[in-house]
Amino acid sequence: MNKKKLSRGGSLQSSVTSVLAALLCILIGLLVGFLVLIAINPAHAWGDGFVRIIKGGFHDAPYGVGKELANAAPLIMTGLSVAFAFKTGLFNIGAAGQYTLGAYGALYCAIMLKLPWFVCLLAAAVLGGLWGAIPGFFKAYFNINEVITSIMFNWIGLYLVNELIYQNGTGPMYDVRNTRTLNLSKNADFAQSLIPDFGLNKLFQTNSTTIAIFLAAAVAVLIWVVLNKTTFGYELKAVGLNKNAARYAGINEKKNIILSMAIAGALAGFGAGLFYLSNVSQWNPLNSTSLPGMGFNGISVALLASSNPIGTVFSALFISHISVGGSFLSTKFYPTEISDLISGIIIYLCAFSMLFRGKIQSLLFRNAEKTNVNAEPASAAEKTKKEGK
Repeated sequence: MNKKKLSRGGSLQSSVTSVLAALLCILIGLLVGFLVLIAINPAHAWGDGFVRIIKGGFHDAPYGVGKELANAAPLIMTGLSVAFAFKTGLFNIGAAGQYTLGAYGALYCAIMLKLPWFVCLLAAAVLGGLWGAIPGFFKAYFNINEVITSIMFNWIGLYLVNELIYQNGTGPMYDVRNTRTLNLSKNADFAQSLIPDFGLNKLFQTNSTTIAIFLAAAVAVLIWVVLNKTTFGYELKAVGLNKNAARYAGINEKKNIILSMAIAGALAGFGAGLFYLSNVSQWNPLNSTSLPGMGFNGISVALLASSNPIGTVFSALFISHISVGGSFLSTKFYPTEISDLISGIIIYLCAFSMLFRGKIQSLLFRNAEKTNVNAEPASAAEKTKKEGK
């Protein structure tokens, strides 16, 4: 009983410490961001700069809030993709490529096959999962670092999808006038492929706020359950911690490495499906020089959340909040990339989160640890006394 209490107490301490460390990173990042605003244009640093970033979507509510939610849904999924791999001892830097393949799967099923939205989402997850499984296969059977292979497959996936959509300007999914894929909301034939909004678009006065945010949050809860409450999740984490020990315990480490990367890829692909089937944007196949930002922003989300699946929901909402706030900055005074700078500073500080956690734990829980240490001999003495009787 005492061991259970100590275990729960230790878990609670770890959670509280992680949250406080993340908040400290955010506060320092915002402070540094404010100093940068002052350095660029001190006269407008507060009202036209910092306040707008802090307000985020609320600066232009309800439209801005709806925009935040629409952008947060795919961020949650790419954050989960990176966090899931982290939890199982892998570094999935290929979320951008998996996101790209997921986008193609969702759009192909929507535009070419005119399938229902949930089937399109499933196709996005399957293609993303297959793309993620390839680096996992090379890691499991050839011990090739997954960082190297996933970076390579990011670019392979981008050029492959661009060519499949563009086809020298004659692709059936490509709209020559807009230089993007066909707009799902402007054609009644694609109506069943759009994720339903259940009145959210009317509430937030947008055309892209759907139930995607709730689907993403539900997946985050599911991933937390899988990792922490199932044998399968325990095996994945065991392989990540020590694959030799896992093999000795009878766990198939090769299968679990591939499965881990496949699930991570499926999560990223699912996120792309949520984004494009909510009609937030259309795919631009002519943009062949940069990977989707959502994939790399997922790394930021996972780091800020300390790879906690539930934490990714809140960190994604925060990143989306300041990004939307940055888009409302007046370009007369500041570049809109200021919000990205602040996000980058916060994520850079997350690299020091272990140091922050150690300091916070020593300050807050020093007395509690002393009490536990002193309590253990007493309970042992009582046990001996009882046995003597």
